[in-house]
Amino acid sequence: MTRRTELLERAPCAVLPERGGAVLCAVSGGLDSMCLLHMLDGWCKARGGRVIAAHFNHQLRGAAADRDETFVRKICEQWGILLTVGRGNVRDFAKREGQTVEEAARTLRYAFLRQAAETEGCGHIYTAHHADDNAETILLNLLRGTGLKGLTGMERQRDMILRPLLDVTRAELEAYASQWDVPHIEDETNQDPETASRNLLRLQVMPLLKELNPRAAEHICGTAERLRIIDGSLERDAAERTAHVEVREGRVTLAADAIFGAPEAVRPRMLLRLFDLLGVGRKDIGAVHVNALLDMCRRTEQGNETRISLPHGVTARCCRRWLILETRPQPLTEIQLIPGQPVRWGDYTLTLLDHPEGHGIALRDRTICENRGVKAAPCIPGDRLTLPGSRGARSVKRLCLDKRISLEERDRLPAIYINGKLAAVWRLGVDQEFLPEGRAVRFIKIEQNREADGS
Repeated sequence: MTRRTELLERAPCAVLPERGGAVLCAVSGGLDSMCLLHMLDGWCKARGGRVIAAHFNHQLRGAAADRDETFVRKICEQWGILLTVGRGNVRDFAKREGQTVEEAARTLRYAFLRQAAETEGCGHIYTAHHADDNAETILLNLLRGTGLKGLTGMERQRDMILRPLLDVTRAELEAYASQWDVPHIEDETNQDPETASRNLLRLQVMPLLKELNPRAAEHICGTAERLRIIDGSLERDAAERTAHVEVREGRVTLAADAIFGAPEAVRPRMLLRLFDLLGVGRKDIGAVHVNALLDMCRRTEQGNETRISLPHGVTARCCRRWLILETRPQPLTEIQLIPGQPVRWGDYTLTLLDHPEGHGIALRDRTICENRGVKAAPCIPGDRLTLPGSRGARSVKRLCLDKRISLEERDRLPAIYINGKLAAVWRLGVDQEFLPEGRAVRFIKIEQNREADGS
């Protein structure tokens, strides 16, 4: 005989209801959710707590959907369990939001569950996903094409959603329902392999796999659990490697060398963490976007700049081996300086001359600079200058901090690159390698634009 809470107790303690607390149980009326409700009711009552049932009517199956709602109401009344019910027009919502019916149903259902949990004072929402559901999800992800994350299956806990039955098979739930006379109602569409790919997998593929091995679902879930450990290890490695990424509002900056210095399996995760740090999240960032970022970083030659557009209004650019992701417009780009031709660049107008004139930056004479590209570009915080009298090279970021130059000011300062190497930064100085010798110099005249200085 299976005790009322025995199957529930397989779950880690962290996903079981606390003593004296109130929890919400998502109930469709099907066997799985009715068993979970029965178990949680026994568990909570034994510990001075209570379970509240929540049923969402998707209004997709006409009279059958109303029948399910009526059934759940009747059983909850018999068991003395408080019930909250929600309804939503899934098809209208799907059309309005450009989602599939399945996506829309999930969106509305979970929105209702979260609202119900808040209204009823429940800290967690319990769902009846079990081992067979998890195995089906893993196989579907594999068939659709997935990374390691998709092979780890369902999470036991995500935010306030808890799944305590992931170690319990459908057969065990059927035996439990029979033993405890748990009533349930069948969704007729679950028996139609033509209505959904998951139904086809459940009704035809999984039975064949269980003929090969009766414990197929358990073994698939066991492998997923081992993959979850590997996935977590890779995520921690990526987090450590991006712990010191420069983050400011609307912009994150990471050295391309840091990406390619990481194991290949960690690189995509580092890039995904940049989207997290940028504040836009990973949703809609797929393998095609990650691969485009990696390819851009590989192709970028020193001194050049490339850029691509990404979801969420993000622009990625790679400049002198730095990868920069931005959500704000970036008007300052790398420009070639042509002798004698004034160029407007941000707050300044720059003119490359062969003699000193006004304020500016003096570099080695034109014979040394001949045939070398002289470019102005935004400061890259990790680039370094060796200034006269210093003990070695220091980063632009550090030099700006020493001079109390803010991040906003730093990003507007023109940096001068010669043949792809940082030669000077306005207001910071000239690198020793590019200091002028004698009277002949290459001079960059720098004038602040009137609108920038407020005049």
